[in-house]
Amino acid sequence: MRTNVSETIFFIDRDSGIGLQAQLRETIVSAVLAGRVQPHAHLPSTRKLADYLRISRITVTLAYQELISQGYVEAVNRSSYRIAGNPPGMDVEGERPSGGADPVDWSRKIKMSFDVVRQVHKPLDWRRYPFPFLYGQMDPTLFDLNAWRDCARRALAREDFVLMASDFAAADDVRLVNYICSRTLPRRGIHATPDEILVTVGAQNALWIVTRLILEKGSAAVCENPCHPDISASLLLSGADVTTVDVDREGLSPDALPEKVDAVFVTPSHHSPTGATMPVDRRTQLLEAAEERDFVIVEDDYEFEISYLAPPSPALKALDPTGRVLYIGSFSKSLFPGLRLGYLVAPAPFIREARALRSLMLRHPPGHLQRTAAYFLALGHYDAVLHRMRTEYHKRHVLMAESLRRENLTIAGSSTFGGTSFWMEGPEGLDADRLVSELRQDGVLVESGSPFFPRSDQPCRYFRMGYSSIPSASIAEGVARVRARIDVLTCRNNSGKLNEHPAARGT
Repeated sequence: MRTNVSETIFFIDRDSGIGLQAQLRETIVSAVLAGRVQPHAHLPSTRKLADYLRISRITVTLAYQELISQGYVEAVNRSSYRIAGNPPGMDVEGERPSGGADPVDWSRKIKMSFDVVRQVHKPLDWRRYPFPFLYGQMDPTLFDLNAWRDCARRALAREDFVLMASDFAAADDVRLVNYICSRTLPRRGIHATPDEILVTVGAQNALWIVTRLILEKGSAAVCENPCHPDISASLLLSGADVTTVDVDREGLSPDALPEKVDAVFVTPSHHSPTGATMPVDRRTQLLEAAEERDFVIVEDDYEFEISYLAPPSPALKALDPTGRVLYIGSFSKSLFPGLRLGYLVAPAPFIREARALRSLMLRHPPGHLQRTAAYFLALGHYDAVLHRMRTEYHKRHVLMAESLRRENLTIAGSSTFGGTSFWMEGPEGLDADRLVSELRQDGVLVESGSPFFPRSDQPCRYFRMGYSSIPSASIAEGVARVRARIDVLTCRNNSGKLNEHPAARGT
């Protein structure tokens, strides 16, 4: 029986600096050595793979021919190729070396399962799709790569190298911390001293540290519904009893908090994922409840920098007179997601414990990365990048809103100051997971809303469309394709009735 290698195992990263032929060869060699493809399995034809990857057919042909010379591939005829019968990495009988059956029963050894984590899946080759409405991905044309390279070189100067090459477990990069104290936090109305700041490997690292320190089995935690899947998963894995509170057009309502609560996790400035902003009076009410009932508040203040419709509201922590708010920020959203630099702001005694826990987990974020970011921020490059982002995202926001209205698609959430995405509500009978899958056939990427509802196992009709990485010229056509695919799906399955998810409405 003929076995075929699917073209979907291939993807091209045109920004990697690695040649296209080399990327193709690496994919096949890795698949062979890892046992993901079997001897004699037929590879996609050169024409089919070239069309799939949108590259030249001769590029695929040359890659296959090089692999033939290395013994990984063999030609069947002039236009057909397959994995060799005994490629490198096999033993003499044509089998991969094996140590026999695994002597360890890992299902018994592993004490914690992470199957509660519901990921928002993003294909690694998302850049090859012509209509990538993905949230959290960057547009490299808006970033000053030359300036970043210059800052990286500065960070390798002898004096800087001696400092950043040291062990940062007991302290973080002084330049970076000073910038956060003097520039970043004052923009949010927050005043903090260096001993009240911990640099983390992104906001998620800060969130994990906080949950380890303030929650345990039997603790009572509250998060929003819908909620970012990383937040809900972190709370569930802490062993705490987790209550989800539905958000409305003003975010989480303090009146809806359960009787017992030890910690409330919120995204008040820009709710994830609806974009709703909690007004000042509700923030004050939440702070008063925290003081009266003796619970802490964890504030994830993501994307506040991307404000172009109106100035962002002061952070919840800026209104906190008692120090009950633990504040999480990140540079990864405003610069680039691969940066993985965030920070935690909390009272000094809390930061001391958080630093000790971080040291056990990963010691500290890389010194060179901290110093490079510190130069990038201090020399004004960061503000220049933000200015370009705000200007361009404002244009895309307007284009997206116009296109969505023209196609009669429903915006379920709304940000009052900006952001980079729309929270969408599909018609009754739509399964967003299926929509995501079938839109890929149309060259369109959107994100299903189902991971944002941690307590629901029903099909979800909500989805998110980002515009940080899609060119303005592609927005209208991409939105039209979304409308067309939704029409096909709802006509095909118009008898299904799905869960309403009333909490998903941010308006």
